[in-house]
Amino acid sequence: MEELVIRDADVVDGSGDLSYRADVVVDGGRIVSIVKEAAAAGCQRPKARRELDAEGLVLAPGFIDMHAHSDLALLRDPDHSAKAAQGVTLEVLGQDGLSYAPVDDRTLGEVRSAIAGWNGGGDDIDFDWRSVGEYLDRLDAGIAVNAAYLIPQGTVRALAVGWEDREATPRELDRMRQLVAEGLEQGAVGMSSGLTYTPGMYAEEAELTELCRVVARYGGYYCPHHRSYGAGALEAYAEMVALTREAGCALHLAHATMNFGVNKGRAPELLALLDEALAAGADISLDTYPYTPGCTTLVAMLPGWASEGGPKETLRRLADDGTAERIRHHLEVTGSDGCHGVPIEWDTIEISGVGDPALGEYVGRTVRESAALRGQSPWALARELLLKDRLAPSILQHVGHEENVRAIMRHRVHTGGSDGILQGAKPHPRAYGTFPQYLGRYVRELGVLSLEECVAHLTSRPAARLRLADRGLVREGYRADLVLFDPRTVAAGSTFEQPRALPVGIPYVLVDGRFVMEDGRRTDVLAGRSVRRSPR
Repeated sequence: MEELVIRDADVVDGSGDLSYRADVVVDGGRIVSIVKEAAAAGCQRPKARRELDAEGLVLAPGFIDMHAHSDLALLRDPDHSAKAAQGVTLEVLGQDGLSYAPVDDRTLGEVRSAIAGWNGGGDDIDFDWRSVGEYLDRLDAGIAVNAAYLIPQGTVRALAVGWEDREATPRELDRMRQLVAEGLEQGAVGMSSGLTYTPGMYAEEAELTELCRVVARYGGYYCPHHRSYGAGALEAYAEMVALTREAGCALHLAHATMNFGVNKGRAPELLALLDEALAAGADISLDTYPYTPGCTTLVAMLPGWASEGGPKETLRRLADDGTAERIRHHLEVTGSDGCHGVPIEWDTIEISGVGDPALGEYVGRTVRESAALRGQSPWALARELLLKDRLAPSILQHVGHEENVRAIMRHRVHTGGSDGILQGAKPHPRAYGTFPQYLGRYVRELGVLSLEECVAHLTSRPAARLRLADRGLVREGYRADLVLFDPRTVAAGSTFEQPRALPVGIPYVLVDGRFVMEDGRRTDVLAGRSVRRSPR
């Protein structure tokens, strides 16, 4: 007898088609049968060792978070309710060009320091891996939800070239090609970049094109955080479209937003650019989160030259008064590349987390607010905080536009990505709320998307991008990564005031046919594993 029958569910199967009522039978981690309208037809109903009454609940494929920063959180926190409680059954890690494989001892320390604001310093982690394959093996020991991995181009450049702003030599470029190929052979699904973060931002278009040629040979995709989401955003998008078409590589645009005042109402221009490329045969997809503020680290706002050489050099420059004044001028007057070419507005920069608990008084206030309380200029306070906290502060950046968010999420190649940074005392609520926010606010309350359409955005579309042949749909033979939610009540519990509150209306989540959420509570099941690139 099979393990589980989910009875009388309203199945929204991920295809975009209308829902239907069915009994769904799960066994051995897979969906073994789907009996539509079983009760109404009066037919023999399937039996199993356990029956779950899903009356009033929607059964959907598990959600795929196309942009996650859980690289260490999955190892640190077996509970991982931040994602499991949202119905996420697969996360894509290695984002924005900086993560923890492939590394050597030197670059591991540098990367840990550079992205402490994203993932914490990692003092509680045993970094017993160096290669991509070894990191994926570590995930296979058991994690809350499944995870795929992108090779981080910035980390690769740090390993082969260093943190200097210069062109790679032919030998260094060969080494980067080799590292990317090895990572793909070991199971990575593609490559990411962070082109407003050092050292990835130092790569010219030709270098990126060559690395994308390697990604294309393995059937992976390129996922860039491109060079600007502010001034020059459309040009930055166009650069990514052009170079991936030159390389013959699939393109997935990370957190594809149009931010800052210069881009208010300009989402249609971005979508027209993408539609033209798609019509010409380009393979493009994108992800967004359903909120207007962004989230990153405070050090990321600095001009790229200020971070050349790595974190130690950044701290040295900040400590020097003359150099710090040059940094301030680029930030406040010129508009640094780290702040997307737009002069920084300190009243939009809210400190969301610090590495040193003694600096907690800054969390939840904008830089301008804290500076006024202390009688300082905003730059003086920001500089002091970066130095005291060794570059660790994370920030919310309140620069988005609701009309752009809604327009982009309607696009036919859109998928969902939380970009969720789980560190800090006051993280962005998207880390805990992205997927129920789509279902509650943008489906039920605003009607921006239909339920069936939204579920397709969060399931089958990302599964297709990841080339997963047996995930993303409720189909016989597919893996039983499933979520059951109440469409009448599902909502994000997290807010900017209470960012770690869990969602409501998502009582059951299954990974590999096992309950990781049951009756709205996290179980002790660790059914997640690495999801590796499928051979072509």
